[in-house]
Amino acid sequence: MVAPPDNDVLWARALHYTHKDGSPALSGVSLGVRQGEILAVAGPSGSGKTTLLRCLAGLVRVREGEVWFNSSPVHTLGPLARERLRRDRFGWIDPAPALVPELNVWENTALPLMLRGTSRRRAKGTALEWLERLDVGELARKRPHQLRQAERQRVCIARALAPAPTVLFADEPTAPLHRADRGHILRTLTTASRSHGITVVLATHDAETAALADRTVALLDGRCVKTVELPPAGDTTEGRAACSLSV
Repeated sequence: MVAPPDNDVLWARALHYTHKDGSPALSGVSLGVRQGEILAVAGPSGSGKTTLLRCLAGLVRVREGEVWFNSSPVHTLGPLARERLRRDRFGWIDPAPALVPELNVWENTALPLMLRGTSRRRAKGTALEWLERLDVGELARKRPHQLRQAERQRVCIARALAPAPTVLFADEPTAPLHRADRGHILRTLTTASRSHGITVVLATHDAETAALADRTVALLDGRCVKTVELPPAGDTTEGRAACSLSV
């Protein structure tokens, strides 16, 4: 077992994962994610994007291969240790908004902070700040059933960002949103990443969404097919293929 490069906050090597029905989801995927980077994992439905994010986040254990976070092996951790890692260091956004129906909007947003031991007062203040950034601050005392789907998704994104995770995994986070809402949400994610040093791993099938990332890894049938690195801000040249990862 070889430790990953020091400048990679996430590093995976030769990941293999098979669904319960026996169909392959990942076949030898390797990648590294740098601190503060926004990495888009692109590909059509069924290409393995969600499975890759779940493996990197420790939600599922890989059948073969290694996953490292800050030079510590995730693939050897037990269920409780992986749960603590996700609670304390990772954030997650699903494509479908899911909130606790008994809690109001600010309580849902503050929940991850309070689970970490943050005081209710401080957690509420942080939650309200993020709700305002996502233009749903006026909904703070409403219950989830009183919100539109797009509003619920904004709350879910605020909830994921409020604890300032080291890594935020976003699985098609703008899927339930109208086109006009997507740009604002993606700009918020980008700004949060830059200002708070949050690493973002974003699964998407949308080319416009992927274009906002620093780098794009394309998957097809569970395999990496290429990595595209965008030019620095202000550079008018086209993005270039950084390396080929065909396996």
